Formats: sequence, structure tokens, C-alpha cells
Amino acid sequence: MTLNVKYNNKSNKSSIYVPELARINKIQQISPTEKLFDIVFEDDKNQNNFNFEPGQFVELTVFGLGEAPFSICSNPENKDFFQLCIRDIGNVSGALHRMKEGSKIGIRGPYGNGYFPYEKMRNHNIILIAGGLGLAPLMSLVKYILHHREDYKEVMIIYGAVNPENILFKDDIQYFSSRNDISICVTVDNPDAEWTGEVGVCTKLIPRVDFPVEDTCAVVCGPPVMYKFVIIELEKKNYSSEKVFLSLERRMECGVGKCNHCHIGDKLVCVDGPVFSLWQIKNLKEAI
Repeated sequence: MTLNVKYNNKSNKSSIYVPELARINKIQQISPTEKLFDIVFEDDKNQNNFNFEPGQFVELTVFGLGEAPFSICSNPENKDFFQLCIRDIGNVSGALHRMKEGSKIGIRGPYGNGYFPYEKMRNHNIILIAGGLGLAPLMSLVKYILHHREDYKEVMIIYGAVNPENILFKDDIQYFSSRNDISICVTVDNPDAEWTGEVGVCTKLIPRVDFPVEDTCAVVCGPPVMYKFVIIELEKKNYSSEKVFLSLERRMECGVGKCNHCHIGDKLVCVDGPVFSLWQIKNLKEAI
């Protein structure tokens, strides 16, 4: 089988493999294992020309060590910097966690031809379902929707974390909770003595959603094991598979469709995704 490989290279560079020089402008520890990095390009021209869609990703290079893909979690409307939420789990991410503000890195991208279709979601209710680190890719979409709040109907976030300590974006969650035009429900698997919220997996909260089928979109991102059970609950409510969108970003490696690491059926996640509708992938057994 021959794959029709395409890649999304928005720069004018002659090589898709050469990163642009950037630096870490700010670092925030937002959980025991995750840090939030504000990234800016060294060249102002690159900064001004860096345009991305919610759900896209970049390839980040730690010079002398290697590179890895990370989803962008900031508002696409913000041109001053972009943000990456990175877990300390591998060689590249571990090296990033040891870096200081001002450190130089390389950036390729943004990549991904499939992104959260915010234009199709206009005039719809939106359910955003995230598990663990899966909240990070969704944050870009949430912030875009809030920036254009008048274009969307009801918005609900369902977020599940292992325990209260591991809840990401606590400041954002507190801000969302203070608004009257977005609802958010956070649940944890292992509560501590101070936790007063929901307990259990995030799928148990889906039956409470009463958005009408005809004008509701659902967006899902989290660990692969979660997807099967979320889809079951959404299908019970008869939400259209063409209006359920899932990010498969955890499978990516090179970002430009060359390494074949993210091959699923006739799809390459990095160039055909990383966001797909449920209708696109429900017959690809390897996807979910």
C-alpha cells in the first residue's frame, strides 16, 4: 500500500527538518509532573508569522539531544508567545524540565492538517471531554471559543485527573468557574481529605449532559484507554459521529509523515490529523 503523504510546512524554509531558533520566555510548574512553557522566536519575523489552529502541534528541539512533538495549548489569537504544557516523561521533556528561562530551543511547525474545526462548531453547543494531560491540547480551543464567545452556544468542560494534586491549569479552571457563560466539572480518581468535588472517571459525567443532539459537537482528548468508554457514552446519547472530534496526538513522532510511526490504516496522524472526527476513524481498529 502506498500512502499519499503530505505535510503542513507553513514556513518559507527550504528544508522541513531545520528548526527555527526560539527561547523559553517563562516557565510555570503547574503540577508535580507538568510545566507550562511560554515560547517566543528569536526572530521577530518568525514570531509575527507564527499562525496556528487549535489542535495543531510543533516539533521542539533540545539541541544536542533530539526533538519531540508537543501540542500547542495557548490562544491562537495571542501573537506575543505560544505555550506548551509538557510532562517530565522522556529524554527531551526531561531536558526541558531542567532548563531555565532564557534557554534556547528549536521549533518546527506548526504541523497538522486536521485540527479542531472551530468554524464548523459555530452556533453549536460544545462539550469538551479531557483526561489527564489531554486537557492541554483542548486549552487552545477553549481559549479561542471564549475569545469569540458570541459565536457559540452552551459550552461545557468535563475534566478527569488522577488526584487533586495532578489537576492541570488550576488558575484557568478557577477562572472558567467564575464565568457564567461556560460550565466546568472536574472529577478525580483518588480524592484527598480536602477534595469536595466529583470522584470517579470523567465518563460517568457524560450522562448528565442534556445538550440537544442536532446542534451539539463533542471534543475528546486524553489517554487512549479513555476513548472507547467516552465514545460509548456519547453514542448512547446519539451524538453524530461527524460532530465528535478526537485528538490522536500521542502517536506522533517526526511531524511530517516521513517516519511512519503514526500510521493508522491509510492515515498518518501527523499529516492527516492529529484531530479526526469519529466518523473518520471508527472503522480503524488501531485508532481507538
